[in-house]
Amino acid sequence: MESSLLSIQALVTKIKLETFSPKSDLYSFVSPSAYDTAWLAMVQDPKEHGRPLYKGCLDWVMSNQKEEGYWGVSSADGLPTIDTLPATLACLVALKTWNASDKGVEKGLAFVHAKMKMLVDVDYQQLPRWFAIVFPGMVELARATGLELVMQDELKGVISSIFKERQRILETEKLVDKFQYPPILSYLEALPSTYEIDEQAIVAHLSENGSIFNSPSATACAYMATGNQKCMDYLESFAQRCPYGVPSMYPMDRGLIKLSMVDHIQKLGLGEHFQEDIDEILEQFYRTYRNRKKQLSEPRGTNDALAKIYKDSLTFRLLRMHGYNITPRSFCWFLNREDILDHLEQNCEHFRSLIYNVYRATDVIFAGEYELEEARMFSKKLLEKTMKSRMAYDNFVTLPSFRGVIEQELSLPWIARLDHLDHRMWIEENRVSPLWTGKASFYRLTCLQDENIMQLAMENYKFRQLIYRNELEELKRWSKDTGLSDMGFGREKTSYCYFAVAASSCLPHDSLVRMIVAKSAILITVADDFFDMKGALDELQELTEAVQRWDGKSLRGPSKVIFAALVDFVTDIAKEFLHQKGSDITRYLQDIWRETFFSWLLETTWSNTGYIPSADEYLKVGMTSIATHTIVLPSSCFLSPRLPDDKHKTNHYETITKLLMATARLLNDIQSYQKEQGEGKMNLVLLHLKENPDGNIEDSIGYVKNILDEKRRELLQHVLMDELSDLPKPCKHLHLSCLKVFQMFFDSGNRFDSNTELLQDIKKAIYDPPEYRILKPIRPQRCSRGVTTQKSSTVHAHFNRTFTTRCSSKSPKTSATKDDCRKLLIPRRFSFCFI
Repeated sequence: MESSLLSIQALVTKIKLETFSPKSDLYSFVSPSAYDTAWLAMVQDPKEHGRPLYKGCLDWVMSNQKEEGYWGVSSADGLPTIDTLPATLACLVALKTWNASDKGVEKGLAFVHAKMKMLVDVDYQQLPRWFAIVFPGMVELARATGLELVMQDELKGVISSIFKERQRILETEKLVDKFQYPPILSYLEALPSTYEIDEQAIVAHLSENGSIFNSPSATACAYMATGNQKCMDYLESFAQRCPYGVPSMYPMDRGLIKLSMVDHIQKLGLGEHFQEDIDEILEQFYRTYRNRKKQLSEPRGTNDALAKIYKDSLTFRLLRMHGYNITPRSFCWFLNREDILDHLEQNCEHFRSLIYNVYRATDVIFAGEYELEEARMFSKKLLEKTMKSRMAYDNFVTLPSFRGVIEQELSLPWIARLDHLDHRMWIEENRVSPLWTGKASFYRLTCLQDENIMQLAMENYKFRQLIYRNELEELKRWSKDTGLSDMGFGREKTSYCYFAVAASSCLPHDSLVRMIVAKSAILITVADDFFDMKGALDELQELTEAVQRWDGKSLRGPSKVIFAALVDFVTDIAKEFLHQKGSDITRYLQDIWRETFFSWLLETTWSNTGYIPSADEYLKVGMTSIATHTIVLPSSCFLSPRLPDDKHKTNHYETITKLLMATARLLNDIQSYQKEQGEGKMNLVLLHLKENPDGNIEDSIGYVKNILDEKRRELLQHVLMDELSDLPKPCKHLHLSCLKVFQMFFDSGNRFDSNTELLQDIKKAIYDPPEYRILKPIRPQRCSRGVTTQKSSTVHAHFNRTFTTRCSSKSPKTSATKDDCRKLLIPRRFSFCFI
């Protein structure tokens, strides 16, 4: 065990240096775009004709051709994705332009001819918009450069359909269309010879940094066409930073990369190891939020707005989960934009990841936050709609098993999922990291598939499992030694109780808290069953009185076993606290158990005598009898920081504790009313039905669910917001873990009473290691300047300088003369102004 811990600590140190160090270059986490790199490789040096301006980019192209002959990224199955077709064609054009590698060209063409049918003939009508624009352009460019592309007869119909789709897009969309992003102009390098656009239209849409919508490929084309110095400055700005493979966008959203890293680390269950790093990043985002809070502005364009929603919803969830005071308005502003809502509804299959982010953000909804409620309903509706679609290409990011992730999110809400099992799911889902969508290619954030991070996630999970197995065996021995596991009645739930506490939170590795919580839950289960199904009323009164006196000399049978186990348990806890903290909490612990036993007796008395309490009277007792306070408060005394001494009072519980007691009782009542009705007992559902005879059982269930929703949101707010409770954070988070356990047990049934339903989850949490094989991610090769790996170290230009000029009917009105207008883009069709 010690060696495992040392290995974990070594990996943490290494990751901190490589990933979270201030010296880390975030662009090193972004996989290069073969497509955009190829376009920079095509740019000719204006001072030395016949040579590439960015030799490093050409070297990258020559060094990063896959063994199968293609360029680009692979799927979760290791197969080429559709972006490999335009990327490979662009790289082939770059090689052909400079006569750089006949062998590479030959291999690339062989790949295109062999795999084109496989890549485009499957659901070709569902191919993304960008592919319909870029692929035909690269086919035309390749042929114009002299590459021999042979289309199979059975593919001609498919290829023709793709070309027709491009024509439809070009005819129906504006050059810069607020409803389409990236706009047509950002695909400048791929536009056909029939699409007319003038130089002033290009220059007019240059960003402040000199780019065309932050696209390296489009800006490289614009520079080759116009020689514009701003374009050159833009290319130089990132060519120096990324001298070899360039990203699909520049600049990239550095903030989004950081947020994605934090989200990824936490999903894998590694947050405890990088808490300071995470806090520092989130503090930066919160400062930015505070500075902009008074000037929250909404982007005008629909497409800018969609990107902002994606980032804002992720920011909101992370900040709120870490206790920052952030308002729903920070991302729910889009609910007032009809254009955005309509666009998402009509194209929801393209925005699964965005809608998923919005839905996850609404997990942390507080009472009275109606905007979040609306956002949750809207996003849930669209997620359910996307599940009926076969569309596989997302405009932001595609997870390897996105359908399964969404299914789980919709079927089992976050509040009902246990953290440890969630971490396992994300480890297994991360066999291949998500594909992010660039303008014309996919890319990966390599920090999300870093081999060290994944190795740490695996070792951390298995190390916890080792601890959990040892603790569970110890707990089973305790249950047997005390006689609680051999009572001969009721539910034997030793494994269930331990699984629930171990899987619901990430307490320290050697935490005494887990054992206190688990033993408390076992004692409560056995005692509650004794009151419900075994003990006679006089026997239960005798046991309760013994607990009140804390003297069980007269007890016999099950009562004696339960009381002896309880006394030993309380004594052990009190001794440990006295040893650690130097004060005696024996009386406090006894009082909590006295209160709990009395509530059980009172409920049993009601049932046996036929007494029907009022709803208020029932809830006051039921909140105590559910015994959540009996679990969380004594165990909170051993957290760090611990429950303060001035909170060691019974009958004067903090609001957060009362909310936990209420929500747990309501969850139990919703799922157990049928059983309790058959046993002649009361719960809140049945009481409401009795008090409202004109209603039906569904009305009563709905009534209780509404109360539950409100109390649960209030509890979440008390857990996450410091100003509402002065309990230490670990104590508040233990309250949340307890809520999640009850939600898991009673979300859609009574899983606690089932003897089999949780067995598979217990195996996954404690015994079976995650199904993940550590693979070194395929990293693009980096080549040094001047590397010559092919037959010739001298590259020669192969440009066709034929071009035509004319004005475009699609171009914006300008004062340009007809001679100023140029037809773009295919290199055979336009002139490089500096040649």
